[in-house]
Amino acid sequence: MEILRSIPEMKAWSRQVRQAGRTLGFVPTMGALHDGHLSLVKRSRADCDRTVVSIFVNPKQFGPGEDLDTYPANWDADRNLLEPLGVDAVFLPTRGDMYPHGFQTTVTVEDLTGHLCGESRPGFFEGVTTVVLKLFLIVQPDTAYFGEKDRQQLQVIRRMVEDLNVNVSVVGLPIVRDADGLAKSSRNQYLNPAQREIALSLSRALEQARQRIEAGETDAARLRREIEEKFALHAETRIDYVSVCNADTFEELDVIQDNVLVALAVFVGKARLIDNCLIERVPCKEPC
Repeated sequence: MEILRSIPEMKAWSRQVRQAGRTLGFVPTMGALHDGHLSLVKRSRADCDRTVVSIFVNPKQFGPGEDLDTYPANWDADRNLLEPLGVDAVFLPTRGDMYPHGFQTTVTVEDLTGHLCGESRPGFFEGVTTVVLKLFLIVQPDTAYFGEKDRQQLQVIRRMVEDLNVNVSVVGLPIVRDADGLAKSSRNQYLNPAQREIALSLSRALEQARQRIEAGETDAARLRREIEEKFALHAETRIDYVSVCNADTFEELDVIQDNVLVALAVFVGKARLIDNCLIERVPCKEPC
């Protein structure tokens, strides 16, 4: 596994792969890797001749008072997870490399970013799209892999790629969960045992919402209120948003029809956790 620490190194490595006629898969991460990230790596390894993983905690997607300075980072642990999977290269740029003095350019996707995380975290998606486009231009992958836990992010990146004619295929993969249903997240490391038990409220609320909708519930406001009441039972939780929205545009619904997304962002202690479930009116055989 090659460790590439500069942009010129990464570009040269990618150029060699492409000149050899090999396909290149890319998994962009902020480190603190878990099974969700590893599922993306495994899919890239299955699909592509070569796989590169980037680890870069992107300051431009953190707002004032957020956890940029305390975001979990453990390169040794990440390396130990990646090497056995046969990752070909890891790209480890610095903030100075990605945003040198005088950096002035940003990438903005409109409409899709006006809801959910984009509404509650101003500037977040501008930071995401800017860094992802930079990474695409540096790495030059054929295919990039993202998790559906960040479903809005996935759709925003797809929109950016289509609008700007970026020659990268974007693949989304299902949410990876612990056996008890908690969605894998780097920020789960912030949770103590009691908080982790409380955090299960997210996946349980989504499962109950799925059951209610499949049973015929059509009142989106009532469903939001029921979910909010569940979190009100826990003193250590603070709701960022509870959304029952169109799965493509993320606009809030009044009447629930088919192809609805129920999405949550909830603080448990200091950990801001997100989760979602795509629900169709025709009952699905598998859980969210």
